[in-house]
Amino acid sequence: MLTERELERYDRQIRIFGVEGQEKLKKAKVAVVGVGGLGSPVAYYLAAAGVGTLLLIDEQIPELSNLNRQILHWEEDIDKNPKPPSAKWKLERFNSDIKVETFVGKLTKENIEEILADVDVIVDCLDNFETRYLLDEFAHKRGIPLVHGAVEGMFGQVTTIIPGKTKCLREIFPKPPKKKEKFPILGATAGVIGTIQAAEVIKLITGYGEPLANKLLIVDLAHGSFEVLNLD
Repeated sequence: MLTERELERYDRQIRIFGVEGQEKLKKAKVAVVGVGGLGSPVAYYLAAAGVGTLLLIDEQIPELSNLNRQILHWEEDIDKNPKPPSAKWKLERFNSDIKVETFVGKLTKENIEEILADVDVIVDCLDNFETRYLLDEFAHKRGIPLVHGAVEGMFGQVTTIIPGKTKCLREIFPKPPKKKEKFPILGATAGVIGTIQAAEVIKLITGYGEPLANKLLIVDLAHGSFEVLNLD
């Protein structure tokens, strides 16, 4: 049940999907894999929406060059706090009604079952396809929806993978691009794509609207264009 405080806090979105939808958010657990440029807005807006439990996963420590886009990390975190606890501290003060769990480290075939055992949705906020494919395999094995996002420069993409209903990530991207050690990225691009990912998660949990299932949203902020490709 929602408290009086929660009913007031989430009043504007309850007007969209009702108290029942808000209760679904409160009961949900979402894994945000990668707490950087995409993971920051994803985590912020899921916390703002009242998702009951967030699981933040990352192995890195914030660097100065991260701060143009990784808005959950501040100057005081540079070279000190790993990204998951850095983000946890802020999110718990932003919304004290939610629970924030952390895992500092890399997901592997050996630990993924234990770490993601009880999540309802997985959000791919990564920058490499090796771990993305691992998430994809786990999501299909366990029947858990996976929201994929990726950015570079002023371009980005989002798709929502629902096991048994959509193509898997490896089918959509059979030949991943080579991983770049450093790639250009505008912070606002990560903000736009991460916010869309958060909206996809909320739609999946509440059942409101239509997720980007078997659709790939391509965003070009340099020219102000949004295009949806059908993947059927």
